[in-house]
Amino acid sequence: MNTEPKTLQQATVYFANPDNCIAFLVARRWPDGVVRCPLCGSEGAKYMPTRRVWQCKKRHPGSQFSIKVGTIFEDSAVSLDKWLMAMWMVANCRNGVSSHEIKRTVGVTQKSAWHMLHRIRLAMKNEPQNTMGSHWGNPVEVDESFVGGKMKNMHRKRAMTIRANVPVDRMDGYETTLNNKTAVMGMLNRQTREVRAKVIPNIKRETLQTEILNNVGFNAHVFTDQHVGYDGLDKLKNFTHRTVNHMTEYVNGRVHTNGIENFWSLLKRSLAGTYVAVEPFHLDAYVDEQVFRFNNRLKTDDAGRFTKLVDQIVGKRLTYAELTGKELQKQAC
Repeated sequence: MNTEPKTLQQATVYFANPDNCIAFLVARRWPDGVVRCPLCGSEGAKYMPTRRVWQCKKRHPGSQFSIKVGTIFEDSAVSLDKWLMAMWMVANCRNGVSSHEIKRTVGVTQKSAWHMLHRIRLAMKNEPQNTMGSHWGNPVEVDESFVGGKMKNMHRKRAMTIRANVPVDRMDGYETTLNNKTAVMGMLNRQTREVRAKVIPNIKRETLQTEILNNVGFNAHVFTDQHVGYDGLDKLKNFTHRTVNHMTEYVNGRVHTNGIENFWSLLKRSLAGTYVAVEPFHLDAYVDEQVFRFNNRLKTDDAGRFTKLVDQIVGKRLTYAELTGKELQKQAC
């Protein structure tokens, strides 16, 4: 009988037992039932239930390890039940979850909640293994958008800094013609409904077309607006390039970018309504979060999205020093 949770209420009750948390994670980390040491890779580690850790057969530093080692949970003092509850919320709340809401709901500090959320977003990041698009029935919509606060809503000091074109700390490399905005590029496979999106440094032709070449397969049909950066696409990989003129129309037969623009509306709704203030150097993580939810919204339920997120926690780690830029400061010194 499958007793795994299907709702947040069931997950809260189920994961209140630490042994259930470990059993759930073990089943996804080592689905073949063979526990492997995350440091040396040897098999057959012995489980010690009184301490809820494993003892590796080989002797080396870190030969005793918990389920957290080698995952986004590593070196975290937050208990697994709180981690899994936060992951369920992030995976299934359509407009995202703020660190203050995690703080109130899960019972951690806001600083810890913020760090937890960024670790969870790292787990949501999924590097594509293949190209997208092919024939006329499977076109790829490509578009770019700008994310950033309105000048009228900014603190006067920050607005003056932007108007004076003075680089803000850690914002170098994200310059656009709109000094208070950051460019994001997205692609939608219209048949599979898969979205790929990332922050880009500018919207120059070389930047846009390089991303298309890296993600769109040979002989694909590509639909864009009439931005000059897309000119000449039909000469690359034998693409069939069609455009829509947004000055006069939004749809020209099958040619439109309404699908990817729908994704932009979801992304901006979560940024403006939930997260409120996102710096350019963190924006990629928030884009990855929305991409994960968008790509897993169909043919699955809340439990399925949560389980897929848990499947992606291994081999990813984000320390607080890396997140806040202190690691770069140490290297510079």
